[in-house]
Amino acid sequence: MSAYIVGVLVPLVFTLILRTSKKEKKRGLPINVGGEPGYAIRNCRFTDAVTTSWEGISTLVELFEQACQKHPHKPLLGTRKLISREAEVNADGKSFEKLHLGEYEWLTYRKSFEAVSCFASGLAQMGHKRGERAAIFADTREEWFIALQGCFRRNVPVITIYSSLGEEALCHSLNETEATTVICGTKELKKLIEISGQLDAVERIICMDDEIPSSISLVDRSHAWNITSMAKVEKLGRENPVEPDLPLPSDTAVIMYTSGSTGLPKGVMMTHANVLATVSAVMTIVPSLGSKDVYLAYLPLAHILELAAENVIASVGSAIGYGSPLTLTDTSNKIKKGTKGDASALSPTIMTAVPAILDRVRDGVRKKVDAKGGLSKKLFDLAYSRRLSATNGSWFGAWGLEKLLWSFLVFRKIQAILGGRVRFILSGGAPLSGDTQRFINICFGTPIGQGYGLTETCAGGTFSEFDDTSVGRVGAPLPCSFVKLIDWVEGGYLITDSPMPRGEIVIGGPNVTPGYFKNEAKTREVYKADERGMRWFYTGDIGQFHADGCLEIIDRKKDIVKLQYGEYVSLGKVEAALSVSPYVDNIMIYANPFHNYCVALVVVSHPALEEWASKKGVSFTDFSELCERDEAIKEVYSSMVKAAKDAHLEKFEIPGKIKLLHVPWIPESGLVTAALKLKRDVIKREFSNVLSKLYS
Repeated sequence: MSAYIVGVLVPLVFTLILRTSKKEKKRGLPINVGGEPGYAIRNCRFTDAVTTSWEGISTLVELFEQACQKHPHKPLLGTRKLISREAEVNADGKSFEKLHLGEYEWLTYRKSFEAVSCFASGLAQMGHKRGERAAIFADTREEWFIALQGCFRRNVPVITIYSSLGEEALCHSLNETEATTVICGTKELKKLIEISGQLDAVERIICMDDEIPSSISLVDRSHAWNITSMAKVEKLGRENPVEPDLPLPSDTAVIMYTSGSTGLPKGVMMTHANVLATVSAVMTIVPSLGSKDVYLAYLPLAHILELAAENVIASVGSAIGYGSPLTLTDTSNKIKKGTKGDASALSPTIMTAVPAILDRVRDGVRKKVDAKGGLSKKLFDLAYSRRLSATNGSWFGAWGLEKLLWSFLVFRKIQAILGGRVRFILSGGAPLSGDTQRFINICFGTPIGQGYGLTETCAGGTFSEFDDTSVGRVGAPLPCSFVKLIDWVEGGYLITDSPMPRGEIVIGGPNVTPGYFKNEAKTREVYKADERGMRWFYTGDIGQFHADGCLEIIDRKKDIVKLQYGEYVSLGKVEAALSVSPYVDNIMIYANPFHNYCVALVVVSHPALEEWASKKGVSFTDFSELCERDEAIKEVYSSMVKAAKDAHLEKFEIPGKIKLLHVPWIPESGLVTAALKLKRDVIKREFSNVLSKLYS
């Protein structure tokens, strides 16, 4: 009996101690700062803002060269060999390209540095002059990274452009920056040819692919463009080496064009010191990051989250294996059945992700579990509920041996989806739902570091630590940043609010960028320098600080609409709450200030709605017809209302009417950005008639 009592009491006491220690742990502390009055917090481990984690390193060029000298024989850049492309025809007659990819082939740090140096010399030999800018317009791949570092060694500012950018935004980005060299893939080269007559300054095109179609080579002559392959540029540089032209910390490293969710994209100027500050800060967040880690790179390098992450990984001797969202897992759209996806082939230990991708992983796992049914589903539900109790701090949850048992019996197969070795996931770019965060935590057995930052702050802002199991928060300030809340009186958010100070989020520190390229008016509007010389960026987001110094995003100034009777609706807040519904693949809330209710455009999840229709015996000829059926609309609406109530939304925040849409919103449609953020103005124009009918 005594042994039994001890067996019960020891975990109980341990849990109580653990929970108490968690409550007492401070992650951020108040700090006195300059500028507009507010409530400011710093990282608890650093009294001053971190600028660099390496002695004598002040630029990204120095950081990369140091890593290559320290880890010459370790693998750095890996790409899968393409074995074959095959066309697969579905039952409805549609043809889809499927790829059979081989194992990863690696470049060591030494070989990567040689490629970077040769490319830098080749760029100079091609005629790219000092002071000119180069643009990289391509999907994420190892050549992207090599081109970036090569440009840095010549102190060439790099313009980063999403590969999915539309013609108007592409022309704007290249013409505004007067880019003379564009580095791209074959797919992007075809886009450039189509708009060649609208490009003012482009002189050279460097194609990352070895084979340039003959049709493109002919067009080249009529536009006086020098089009060549990246391999030839490296060969030219290898045969004719040029001394590097190294940058200063204050020199512009990148002009990063935002994805343009509110009109034409703005170019954010980032110095080497800016990016290095964020890289140095993230180094302190990921536990035991080192040369044994393997990173799966598949997000756009034109996004600061991915660019910063890859520079972090390369700085410590880790390996970067390249993939894509369409080849990520064994069941991804472009992977040939029976062959491995990128995660299975690479078995990464570190990943970055945006919430939309983690939501899809969660939905995919749930769909498989539900489809199996029977004992498998019961085991999963039991294992999940037991681990959820433990994760939420209950001593009645699955701890110790029981945790290992469930991991072996149930979660091991799920973890294999991402290669089975992932130990840390960095999430950013948008808010991550608590449901998805818990699901990934439990099923994949890995902590998720949820970050908050912007292009204007080089992704630096806040980041949740690996031992913080709370949901709905984005952590304490990164060591490179001070985060301040200031009053927004009109919205009713004040730093004197109880129980937590609330207000607009303002970020200061060495990671805050100089401003927008050739847009001084907009720069003055959202950037301010205080009397101590610190630069602050006004985000437009609304947050509140918890007692432990962690930030929670609760609203956004631009997304707030005042309804007819004076109620305020936060569009982003409502969208986040309703996205939990299994039927919602994407959603945009629209509020007309001349009416007393809001409406919603809902991109429906095909599998979820089709499964419901099958169970209910609802017949339909195609999915678009199903989306028009009253019973389908009623089912989706009921699910959304339940999600709204679970999130404690007010009655006026729940859409009065909805419209189901059957076509997914993807970057190529122009309705969402490459980071999958809504382009509200574009969507409103595209669906203006639909929105009008919802209010009629």
